Amino acid sequence: MLLAIEGVTVLRVGSLLTLHVFIGMLLVPPVVVKLASTFWRFAKYYTGSREYREKGPPPAVLRVLGPFVAMTTIILFASGIVLLLAPLAWRPDTLLVHQASFVVWFGCMTIHVLAHIRETAQLSTKDWVRRTRARVAGARSRRLVMTTSLAIGVVLAFLTIPTVGPWLSAR
Repeated sequence: MLLAIEGVTVLRVGSLLTLHVFIGMLLVPPVVVKLASTFWRFAKYYTGSREYREKGPPPAVLRVLGPFVAMTTIILFASGIVLLLAPLAWRPDTLLVHQASFVVWFGCMTIHVLAHIRETAQLSTKDWVRRTRARVAGARSRRLVMTTSLAIGVVLAFLTIPTVGPWLSAR
């Protein structure tokens, strides 16, 4: 949901820059958690873990797309952070990287989301709904990690807001 809101801010980034930065920084910890869990599953599968091998690999298209989703996500978020914190002289090149990585990321992510939409709709609430979370292994840990990452993201977002000022005054 937060990624969708962030996407809306892109449409009017000039007037929504503060919100764009706030949501972008709020998303950093949850995105790091998601990337870490993805790399974990990747490593467990390819090192022969029985539990992960039984589930099997994702479809071939998603196996090819996966590294692009991960790399463009890292480049997109890293370039956004660099834009906020790096010297003014770096802005033109970094902004170009940020914008270009968004275009590629959006294409990769669209395919990724559409491929996982059914599974996500079925599984996404099981950790949070009282009647199902007791039957799902690891639900409590996942809820704790996600809630903590969002809390850290909120703190990070508020700490980052002052860095938007120079961007707004430069207009």
